[in-house]
Amino acid sequence: MSQIEVLITEDDPMVIEVNRGFVNAVSGFNVIGVARNGREAIDMIKETKPDLVLLDIYLPDMDGLSTLQEIRRFGLPTDVILVTAAQDAETIQSVFRYGAIDYIVKPFKFARLKSALNCYSTLHNRFKRRCQMNQAEIDSMALSRGQQIEESVPKGLNEITLKQVYLHLLKEGAALSAEEVAEGVGLARVTARRYLDYLEKSGKVVLELQYGSVGRPINRYRTLE
Repeated sequence: MSQIEVLITEDDPMVIEVNRGFVNAVSGFNVIGVARNGREAIDMIKETKPDLVLLDIYLPDMDGLSTLQEIRRFGLPTDVILVTAAQDAETIQSVFRYGAIDYIVKPFKFARLKSALNCYSTLHNRFKRRCQMNQAEIDSMALSRGQQIEESVPKGLNEITLKQVYLHLLKEGAALSAEEVAEGVGLARVTARRYLDYLEKSGKVVLELQYGSVGRPINRYRTLE
């Protein structure tokens, strides 16, 4: 399987090296270049055609939102994940409106970026494999791009985290315990359990009981696909 090529757009040299190391540490991903401002990013995207761009909001020439708008205006076929310290709701809403697939707030742990990249890898590979998709597959894609599973997510649950939990199960293709999901996504076990219980109640995953020789059975969750 070919590597997913990533362009980092960031002006801080230290952050560049951290992000480069994190991305290259995830199987299936390769950093092919670094842009230090928005204009350079646009030029490099046109030239190198990366699959994915990690984009900061705070850039020296044009901000990340304007850069994302230019990417869409030119119709450049690349996906974008924001990796930035910006946390205001208006910016976050705007970048999702312009098609960003995830939003990671600095400082972040490796597990958070790894989870985002693995989710993206699942989407990327499914698009490449399929010429046509049925409704169930499209619904799954809508979920993985951050859409709500139902009309509203219960208070205390985050849609993006819900998406990450679901896609981790989808990617692994096996029934996993809450502890295994927590480790894979970078959550506390009790938090992972809350998301898994919601997915099970909403009919997106099924619960299986694994009985051992002694002790209580282990709850395991798997997707319906």
